[in-house]
Amino acid sequence: MILKLRSQNKLIECGTDEAGRGCLSGPVTAAAVILPDSFVNKTLTDSKLLNHKSRELLRPIIEKEALAYGIAQVFPDEIDAINILNASIKAMHLAIEQLQQQPQHILVDGNRFKPYKDCSHECIIKGDSKFLSIAAASVLAKTERDRYMTDLHMQFPQYNWKKNKGYPTKEHREAIKAYGLTPHHRKSFKQLPEQLRLDI
Repeated sequence: MILKLRSQNKLIECGTDEAGRGCLSGPVTAAAVILPDSFVNKTLTDSKLLNHKSRELLRPIIEKEALAYGIAQVFPDEIDAINILNASIKAMHLAIEQLQQQPQHILVDGNRFKPYKDCSHECIIKGDSKFLSIAAASVLAKTERDRYMTDLHMQFPQYNWKKNKGYPTKEHREAIKAYGLTPHHRKSFKQLPEQLRLDI
């Protein structure tokens, strides 16, 4: 499927997306990207459809060719306080704030968003496989979060975050059962199914 560069031609437009929304540990990470009208890349698509190597190869291309980009994270204590939807939207807002050139129109992956300043916005289901700017944001968010979780793995190797990146794999849940929760786990999430209940 050929991804579109823009949804309209009159306003400065950015795409935004997040990574890590469904994880049991670690931050939710968002990125925002403004691409030039000349941008062309046949490899770029939804980061979930790309392998690790492809994402890492695309990241410096996006960072070099983008007119502006921003990356932001919201961490587990705040996720627990305001819930994952609000944390995801906050991370997107923070990423947009970092853009050196502020957008007038925002393309959002998904179906929920809160207005950002006086910008118009458009929520697009599976937008990361429809628009290049959202796909670029998804790659930046995913690679940034993966790097963070890989670094965190060095402190907590028993959870194997370098592999599962904090997602609810069977291995991750078995480690939670065996070792308990860390400050990097989201306490508001259902960490274990009933058969692996944690006695705390």
